[in-house]
Amino acid sequence: MVDRADISSVLSQIRSVQTQVNPGFAASSYAPMVRGLSEDGASLVNGVHAAQSVKEVPSFATMLKQAVDNVNGHQRVAGDLRTRYEMGDPDVDIVNVMISSQKASVAFEAMSQVRSRLVGAYQEIMRMPV
Repeated sequence: MVDRADISSVLSQIRSVQTQVNPGFAASSYAPMVRGLSEDGASLVNGVHAAQSVKEVPSFATMLKQAVDNVNGHQRVAGDLRTRYEMGDPDVDIVNVMISSQKASVAFEAMSQVRSRLVGAYQEIMRMPV
């Protein structure tokens, strides 16, 4: 039986990748806006300026492509290490091969679950009356 990743862990991985892709889009960038909700007007203006200075978020298609490329990269590295180990490369040990293989497996499983959730969400939207 294959252990499936919990959705919260998948979401935390997606958030960590998102912050790696766009460091300006961290949750801490919203702190000035939250602080801007005070009673004085000056800090509200500061909150608006902070909201305008947030960098542009990459499109969904871009993030999805990067995620797929990341999974593909993990699989390539695992395949390369496995081949090098099978060929007798003394610089590659079985521990690194297995760790790389597990990383590729977990990344693929997470991507598969995200895909399933997206397809389910799309089907739910298509069932909505107009």
